Amino acid sequence: MSAGAAAGSTPLDALIAGLAVEIPDFPQPGVVFRDLTPVFADGPAFRRMVVGLAAPSLADPRAAALTSPDPADPGFDVVVGVEARGFLLAAAVALEAGVGVVPVRKAGKLPRERLSADYALEYGSATLEVHTDSITPGQRVLLVDDVLATGGTLAAAVALVEALGGVVAAVSVVIELTDLGGRQRLVPHAVHALWTT
Repeated sequence: MSAGAAAGSTPLDALIAGLAVEIPDFPQPGVVFRDLTPVFADGPAFRRMVVGLAAPSLADPRAAALTSPDPADPGFDVVVGVEARGFLLAAAVALEAGVGVVPVRKAGKLPRERLSADYALEYGSATLEVHTDSITPGQRVLLVDDVLATGGTLAAAVALVEALGGVVAAVSVVIELTDLGGRQRLVPHAVHALWTT
Protein backbone atom coordinates (compact mmCIF):
# COMPACT_ATOMS: atom_id res chain seq x y z
CA MET A 1 0.00 0.00 0.00
CA SER A 2 1.34 3.45 -0.88
CA ALA A 3 1.80 6.11 1.74
CA GLY A 4 -0.95 8.07 0.00
CA ALA A 5 -3.40 5.19 0.37
CA ALA A 6 -2.63 5.02 4.09
CA ALA A 7 -2.57 8.79 4.55
CA GLY A 8 -6.07 8.99 6.02
CA SER A 9 -5.56 6.35 8.73
CA THR A 10 -2.01 7.11 9.85
CA PRO A 11 -1.39 9.82 12.49
CA LEU A 12 -0.05 12.90 10.71
CA ASP A 13 3.27 12.97 12.56
CA ALA A 14 3.89 9.30 11.76
CA LEU A 15 2.89 9.86 8.14
CA ILE A 16 5.38 12.72 7.74
CA ALA A 17 8.12 10.81 9.58
CA GLY A 18 7.55 7.78 7.37
CA LEU A 19 7.85 9.74 4.13
CA ALA A 20 10.57 12.28 5.02
CA VAL A 21 14.15 11.29 4.24
CA GLU A 22 17.05 12.12 6.57
CA ILE A 23 20.24 13.06 4.74
CA PRO A 24 23.36 13.20 6.95
CA ASP A 25 26.08 15.79 6.41
CA PHE A 26 24.00 18.04 4.17
CA PRO A 27 24.48 20.88 3.39
CA GLN A 28 27.64 20.47 5.42
CA PRO A 29 29.21 17.91 7.80
CA GLY A 30 27.35 17.46 11.07
CA VAL A 31 23.97 18.69 9.77
CA VAL A 32 21.13 16.23 9.20
CA PHE A 33 18.81 17.54 6.48
CA ARG A 34 15.13 16.50 6.62
CA ASP A 35 13.95 16.19 3.02
CA LEU A 36 10.18 16.68 2.80
CA THR A 37 9.94 16.40 -1.00
CA PRO A 38 8.52 12.83 -0.74
CA VAL A 39 5.66 14.27 1.37
CA PHE A 40 5.10 17.02 -1.23
CA ALA A 41 4.99 14.38 -3.98
CA ASP A 42 2.34 12.26 -2.23
CA GLY A 43 -0.99 14.00 -2.90
CA PRO A 44 -3.05 12.75 0.07
CA ALA A 45 -0.14 13.19 2.49
CA PHE A 46 0.59 16.70 1.18
CA ARG A 47 -3.05 17.68 1.58
CA ARG A 48 -3.13 16.46 5.19
CA MET A 49 0.09 18.34 5.90
CA VAL A 50 -1.32 21.58 4.44
CA VAL A 51 -4.58 21.26 6.38
CA GLY A 52 -2.56 20.64 9.56
CA LEU A 53 -0.43 23.72 8.97
CA ALA A 54 -3.53 25.84 8.26
CA ALA A 55 -5.09 24.93 11.60
CA PRO A 56 -2.57 25.94 14.28
CA SER A 57 -3.59 25.26 17.86
CA LEU A 58 -5.88 28.16 18.63
CA ALA A 59 -6.35 26.72 22.11
CA ASP A 60 -3.21 28.70 22.94
CA PRO A 61 -4.60 31.95 24.44
CA ARG A 62 -2.03 34.03 22.54
CA ALA A 63 -3.46 32.79 19.24
CA ALA A 64 -7.08 32.39 20.35
CA ALA A 65 -7.24 36.06 21.39
CA LEU A 66 -6.79 37.03 17.73
CA THR A 67 -9.71 35.01 16.37
CA SER A 68 -13.15 36.40 15.63
CA PRO A 69 -16.46 34.69 16.48
CA ASP A 70 -16.95 34.02 12.74
CA PRO A 71 -16.48 30.25 12.20
CA ALA A 72 -15.17 30.98 8.69
CA ASP A 73 -12.30 33.07 10.14
CA PRO A 74 -9.11 30.97 10.07
CA GLY A 75 -7.53 33.20 12.76
CA PHE A 76 -5.15 34.95 10.35
CA ASP A 77 -5.43 37.36 7.42
CA VAL A 78 -2.33 36.41 5.46
CA VAL A 79 0.24 33.61 5.37
CA VAL A 80 3.95 34.46 5.34
CA GLY A 81 6.26 31.83 3.87
CA VAL A 82 10.03 31.79 4.35
CA GLU A 83 12.31 30.98 1.41
CA ALA A 84 12.48 28.42 -0.01
CA ARG A 85 10.45 25.36 1.05
CA GLY A 86 8.25 27.67 3.10
CA PHE A 87 7.01 29.14 -0.20
CA LEU A 88 5.52 25.80 -1.27
CA LEU A 89 3.83 25.33 2.07
CA ALA A 90 2.64 28.92 2.57
CA ALA A 91 1.03 29.13 -0.87
CA ALA A 92 -0.88 25.89 -0.29
CA VAL A 93 -1.92 26.94 3.25
CA ALA A 94 -3.10 30.35 1.99
CA LEU A 95 -5.17 28.66 -0.72
CA GLU A 96 -6.65 26.26 1.84
CA ALA A 97 -7.57 29.17 4.17
CA GLY A 98 -8.73 31.56 1.45
CA VAL A 99 -6.22 34.30 2.28
CA GLY A 100 -3.20 35.88 0.60
CA VAL A 101 0.43 34.84 0.79
CA VAL A 102 3.56 36.96 1.36
CA PRO A 103 7.09 35.74 0.60
CA VAL A 104 10.00 36.45 2.93
CA ARG A 105 13.05 36.12 0.70
CA LYS A 106 16.80 35.89 0.93
CA ALA A 107 18.70 39.15 0.38
CA GLY A 108 18.77 40.64 -3.10
CA LYS A 109 15.67 38.86 -4.48
CA LEU A 110 12.97 41.50 -3.99
CA PRO A 111 12.76 44.36 -6.52
CA ARG A 112 10.95 47.07 -4.53
CA GLU A 113 11.41 48.86 -1.21
CA ARG A 114 12.14 46.24 1.42
CA LEU A 115 12.96 45.68 5.06
CA SER A 116 15.86 43.40 6.06
CA ALA A 117 16.74 41.27 9.08
CA ASP A 118 19.95 39.30 9.68
CA TYR A 119 19.86 35.91 11.37
CA ALA A 120 22.10 33.01 12.35
CA LEU A 121 21.69 29.43 11.14
CA GLU A 122 23.09 26.31 12.77
CA TYR A 123 25.69 26.38 9.96
CA GLY A 124 26.14 30.06 9.05
CA SER A 125 24.32 33.39 8.78
CA ALA A 126 22.06 35.08 6.26
CA THR A 127 19.63 37.94 5.66
CA LEU A 128 15.89 37.87 5.03
CA GLU A 129 13.86 40.60 3.34
CA VAL A 130 10.20 41.48 2.82
CA HIS A 131 8.54 44.21 0.74
CA THR A 132 7.56 47.09 3.03
CA ASP A 133 4.03 47.21 1.62
CA SER A 134 3.31 43.49 1.89
CA ILE A 135 1.87 43.56 5.43
CA THR A 136 -0.42 46.24 6.82
CA PRO A 137 -0.52 47.36 10.48
CA GLY A 138 -2.79 45.12 12.54
CA GLN A 139 -2.90 42.36 9.93
CA ARG A 140 -2.90 38.89 11.54
CA VAL A 141 -0.11 36.72 10.17
CA LEU A 142 0.43 32.96 10.15
CA LEU A 143 4.14 32.27 9.65
CA VAL A 144 4.83 28.99 7.86
CA ASP A 145 8.09 27.11 7.29
CA ASP A 146 9.21 23.53 6.92
CA VAL A 147 11.58 23.12 9.88
CA LEU A 148 12.05 24.86 13.22
CA ALA A 149 15.66 24.20 14.22
CA THR A 150 17.57 26.91 16.12
CA GLY A 151 14.77 29.41 15.45
CA GLY A 152 16.98 32.03 13.81
CA THR A 153 15.16 32.09 10.49
CA LEU A 154 11.68 32.28 12.00
CA ALA A 155 12.75 34.82 14.63
CA ALA A 156 14.00 37.06 11.80
CA ALA A 157 10.70 36.58 9.96
CA VAL A 158 8.77 37.48 13.14
CA ALA A 159 10.91 40.63 13.50
CA LEU A 160 10.12 41.65 9.90
CA VAL A 161 6.37 41.08 10.34
CA GLU A 162 6.27 43.03 13.59
CA ALA A 163 8.41 45.86 12.20
CA LEU A 164 5.72 46.34 9.54
CA GLY A 165 2.98 46.40 12.20
CA GLY A 166 1.73 42.87 11.58
CA VAL A 167 0.51 40.67 14.45
CA VAL A 168 1.89 37.12 14.53
CA ALA A 169 -1.14 34.89 15.16
CA ALA A 170 0.98 31.72 15.23
CA VAL A 171 4.04 30.03 13.77
CA SER A 172 3.26 26.76 12.00
CA VAL A 173 5.96 24.29 10.95
CA VAL A 174 6.11 20.73 9.66
CA ILE A 175 9.07 19.58 11.78
CA GLU A 176 10.41 20.89 15.09
CA LEU A 177 13.88 19.74 16.12
CA THR A 178 13.36 20.08 19.86
CA ASP A 179 16.98 19.57 20.93
CA LEU A 180 18.00 22.78 19.13
CA GLY A 181 15.70 24.98 21.27
CA GLY A 182 14.20 27.08 18.49
CA ARG A 183 10.81 27.38 20.19
CA GLN A 184 12.35 29.44 23.00
CA ARG A 185 13.54 32.06 20.48
CA LEU A 186 9.93 32.58 19.36
CA VAL A 187 8.43 33.23 22.81
CA PRO A 188 5.79 34.59 23.38
CA HIS A 189 4.36 33.46 20.02
CA ALA A 190 2.30 30.28 19.68
CA VAL A 191 4.23 27.57 17.82
CA HIS A 192 2.45 24.67 16.13
CA ALA A 193 4.53 21.73 14.86
CA LEU A 194 3.11 18.74 13.01
CA TRP A 195 6.05 16.46 13.93
CA THR A 196 8.48 16.98 16.80
CA THR A 197 11.71 15.04 16.90
